[in-house]
Amino acid sequence: MALSRESKSEKVKKLAAELETSTSAIIGTFKGLTASKDFELRKTIRSAGGSYHVVKNKLAARAGEGTKVEKALQGLKGVSAVAYTSGDPVALAKALSTWVKDNAEFTFKLGIVDGKVINISEIEALATMPGKEELFSKLLFLIQSPAQRLATVINATGRNLAVVVNQGVEKGKFTGSAAPAAPAAEAKAEAAAPAVEAAAPAAEAAAEVEAAHVEESAAGDQPSGAAQPENSTASQAGEASATDPVEG
Repeated sequence: MALSRESKSEKVKKLAAELETSTSAIIGTFKGLTASKDFELRKTIRSAGGSYHVVKNKLAARAGEGTKVEKALQGLKGVSAVAYTSGDPVALAKALSTWVKDNAEFTFKLGIVDGKVINISEIEALATMPGKEELFSKLLFLIQSPAQRLATVINATGRNLAVVVNQGVEKGKFTGSAAPAAPAAEAKAEAAAPAVEAAAPAAEAAAEVEAAHVEESAAGDQPSGAAQPENSTASQAGEASATDPVEG
C-alpha cells in the first residue's frame, strides 16, 4: 500500500525527531524475516536502549538530515532497517550481533558512531569491546585501587607496630636503668635532707665554742696594765694620799 504525501511527511518528521538525539546507528537488511522474529529483534534492541524502524531509503535520508547519523542514511539501497540509540553504541552492537548469529535472515549494511561511518567488520569489532558500564567499573576500580592499597598498608603498619610494642612490653625491653634514675636521685636527696638539717645546729654550736676560745686566747695575751686600767688609777691615788702630809 503506497503512502500518501501527508503520511510520508508525518513519518519523516517522527523519525527525524527520534534521530535528532541519536549518536549512533546500525543499518541492516533482512530477507524472509517472520513476524515473530521481527518482534524478537525489536525486543532485543529495546533491551539495549535502542529503537528500531524499517524505513524507505529516501524517507530515511530526509529524516536523517542535520543529525549525527545523517551520513549513514544517505544513498541506501534495497530493504533497509535502522537501529539507533542515544546511549551506549557498544551495547546496541552486542545485542544485534548476538541476535544475528542465531538469525541469518538479518545482515548488516553499515553503521555510524558519533558521526563516523563504520563498516560490517567494524560493527563486529565494536560488539567485542567493553560497554560504558563495564568501562566505568574498571575506571572506578583503577581510581580506588591506589587508595585502598594505601589504606591497607597504613592499617597493616599500625597493626604491626602495636604487635611489636606489645611484645616489647611483655619481654620487658622498655624497662631500662635510665628511666628510674630520677626517682632514685630524689630518694637520696630526701634521705640526705634530715642529716643536713641535724648537722646544722651542731655546726652552729661548734662555731660558737670556737669563737669563745678565740676570745679567751685574746684576753690572756694582753698586758696587765692594759687589762686593769681602773685598778692602776686606784693605786696611784693611794700612793698620793700616803705621801701628802696631813694638816692638823
